[in-house]
Amino acid sequence: MHGSPHIVSDVMTHTVAAVGRGAGFKEIVQLMEQWQVSALPVLEGESRVIGVVSEADLLPKQEFRDHDPDRRTQARRLDDLAKAGGVRAEELMTSPAVTVRADATLAQAARVMARAKVKRLPVVDETGTLEGVVSRGDLLKVFLRSDEDIAEEVRREVVSCLFPASPAAVRVEVRGGVVTLFGRVRDTSLVPVAARLVRAVEGVVDVGFELTGPEDAKG
Repeated sequence: MHGSPHIVSDVMTHTVAAVGRGAGFKEIVQLMEQWQVSALPVLEGESRVIGVVSEADLLPKQEFRDHDPDRRTQARRLDDLAKAGGVRAEELMTSPAVTVRADATLAQAARVMARAKVKRLPVVDETGTLEGVVSRGDLLKVFLRSDEDIAEEVRREVVSCLFPASPAAVRVEVRGGVVTLFGRVRDTSLVPVAARLVRAVEGVVDVGFELTGPEDAKG
């Protein structure tokens, strides 16, 4: 297949473990262990996502199990103390859930994850209905593309468009995801544009240039 994944639906996991708001603490832990995940969407009604319960939401029960926190800790960590006493998903979950749409770009999903400091995002439709889950690992799958596939896309989508007068004069080399463009071009002012477009190609790790203009070539 030519091209590369550009949106969340291309890389997300469609089969998702989830719980209802009444799911018990032990059930949640067991499901996380069974599915080898660190967080579960919490659903209501017709699979509408109302929150997410994660390992971080569950840990306060262990942390505060054998001692009473001092007043400073109580004031600073009210939410965690409330979760330490929770027994059902609705008492433990973080709500509202941080979600992403299936048509979001991978870069957009990565930014949402970074801002929210989460490892996984429920993927929802316009009504908030669960469609899948995308993880950090899913977003990194694009870096498994072969160098040959990346080079082909760079030639087709970047070189042939920016340098149509002399596409054969520009050679594309990709090693370990690092793209380098060699050759001679008529307009070197287009190099920064080429850099931005090459970096936008999924799977590109970095980009470099060894391009000269007509005058440099005559040197």
